Amino acid sequence: MKLTNKTLTWLVAGMVSIVLVASANAQTTKERTGKVVRIKGAARYSTGNKTWQPLKVGTILKSGSVIQTAADSYADIVINEEATADAVIMPRPSTQPSSASASGGGAGGGAGAKSPEYDVVRVQDDTVLAIDKLSATDTGADRVTETELDLRTGSIFGSVKKQAAASRFEVKIPNGVAGIRGTIFSINANGLISCLTGSVVSAFTDDSNKVTTRVVPAGFQFNSRNGQMGAMGSALLGQLQGIASDI
Repeated sequence: MKLTNKTLTWLVAGMVSIVLVASANAQTTKERTGKVVRIKGAARYSTGNKTWQPLKVGTILKSGSVIQTAADSYADIVINEEATADAVIMPRPSTQPSSASASGGGAGGGAGAKSPEYDVVRVQDDTVLAIDKLSATDTGADRVTETELDLRTGSIFGSVKKQAAASRFEVKIPNGVAGIRGTIFSINANGLISCLTGSVVSAFTDDSNKVTTRVVPAGFQFNSRNGQMGAMGSALLGQLQGIASDI
């Protein structure tokens, strides 16, 4: 009987080990990458070794990459799993759209903007953007992604598709961080956050060195430097709608 109990204990332990291994295998984490699909002007990138290389259409960017654009330039980057962004967006000649390319005003930020199908980031001119983390975990029930960008100078425009509840898409700026979820947005390193669709959560350090959180709704612009929130003017709204249509 003692031998039977011992055998049963081993069997139970073995079954628990199998379940734990199966659970670990079910949650497979993969590296995501950013693929450059369009460039206007000049840009370069570094992979952490402080050696700069020209940024070209087709360049694959991984965690640890730093992108820098020149004056009157921009680069469009599709964030996807591994190098699977091949057929997502084909590069085509383009010019930076002006405010005349779309109409609208006030808080009607989502007017004319389609829901994003992919995660796309446009690195605007005179900008330095670091990619801190890009990953995707298949939990078996969902696909959880983690995207962490560090906007050091300049500005970016982003179009992020709807994500799983546990996913994170964050953009760090000098005085805080912006959380994105299924949103079309624009963020400047000087603390200016504009939201075209959805909403952006801004966590920032105020003048009293206190961490404060504000939600930026569609059609609004928030300045985390002075805490001011207001509806976007028609010129800015039209410009963002034009970029959203372009990418």
